[in-house]
Amino acid sequence: MGSQKPRILPWLVSVLDAGLFEGVAWLDASRTRFRIPWKHGLRQDAQQEDFGIFLAWAMVSGAYTPGKDKPDLPTCKRNFRAALNRKEELQVVKDLSRDPQDPHKIYEFVNSGVECPAEAFPVPDSQESIVGLLDGMMLAPPGNDGASNVAVAVAGAEPPQILLSPNSAASVPCPVSGNPLSRLLVPKDSEWEFEVTAFYRGRQVFHQAAFYPGGLRLVAAEAAEDALPGQQVVLPDPELFLTDRGAVDYVRKVLGSLGPGLRLWRAGQQLWAQRLGHCGTFWALGEELLPDTGQGQEGEVPKERERSVLDLQPYLQELIDFINGSGRSPRYTLWFCIGESWPQNRPWTKRLVMIKVVPTCLRCLLEMARNGGASSLENTVDLHISNSLPISLSSEEYKAFLQDLMEEMEF
Repeated sequence: MGSQKPRILPWLVSVLDAGLFEGVAWLDASRTRFRIPWKHGLRQDAQQEDFGIFLAWAMVSGAYTPGKDKPDLPTCKRNFRAALNRKEELQVVKDLSRDPQDPHKIYEFVNSGVECPAEAFPVPDSQESIVGLLDGMMLAPPGNDGASNVAVAVAGAEPPQILLSPNSAASVPCPVSGNPLSRLLVPKDSEWEFEVTAFYRGRQVFHQAAFYPGGLRLVAAEAAEDALPGQQVVLPDPELFLTDRGAVDYVRKVLGSLGPGLRLWRAGQQLWAQRLGHCGTFWALGEELLPDTGQGQEGEVPKERERSVLDLQPYLQELIDFINGSGRSPRYTLWFCIGESWPQNRPWTKRLVMIKVVPTCLRCLLEMARNGGASSLENTVDLHISNSLPISLSSEEYKAFLQDLMEEMEF
């Protein structure tokens, strides 16, 4: 007969009373408020001991068996947090997980606490058993370029690859286990689907949704021999759509100055843009239906270097805030004004060339939140990814997985 799985709250009280893990401690004499270290696994100062409490719960709950299962620290951390989040008698009173000096979370029992005898629950006699397991893991050192691409890896196994530099033409999947949402943001082939729409003087002249290996590059004419990174997206001749001879000539002049093109690609947790020709280009985040001309441009796309035009971490945080009813829906649509200044407080339909680029995976995440009820999320979220079977997530699971993407992933 197998041993009974312990309940997490009595087990946690036992661990707190025993003082087994550094930083896991009561904060008051009444034993109602406590703290748990919550360091990001990709921080340069991450140590094996920072994950001890998460791995310990995985062991006693039966989710991880030493010698049988491969240790997955991000999953252990996620399962630990999910188990605590399901307890109504417990709440997070302060989230300091992003504190640069001492990342941690402070929890509090909303009643008088949980009483339990420590000997009734399986806790290690010391940290030796956990530390022994953690010693079999390693924290990958920073790369040669000095970037903070530290990741938890299993000793003896092929270390996970994390691409944080925008200079590579291709992106590399990140080590995320057990999170179905990561299949949207980090697909196996590392490619994102972009929906590209072009407008000449406000008239739609081009629309295409496709996966672009190494990103995409907007050009006026396809080059037969092209060694530059990114898949070419050829913009059409304006004479096919415009009747104004002067407008046709001006649009052709703008397209001709694109040269090798306007490049957009994903690397790390950001989308990057760079213009390779002489044509000045301004960009801004806006709604899918129209750019926000009142807010103004975000900036100019540089020629000499790449520039980040969308960061996934703020997007995910805004999406979580939106679900919780404390913020507007996050913006993910990129608008580019080519060859002219941004149409500040002016009709964007008067601009010669406007390009709209939608990362469809970000649209999908927002639609899932809206279909689930956004601020309430009372319904089940059905996740359809590619040709895979649909995955049903409860509202709490969806929010938990979004939080995982924030805490456990570096794109």
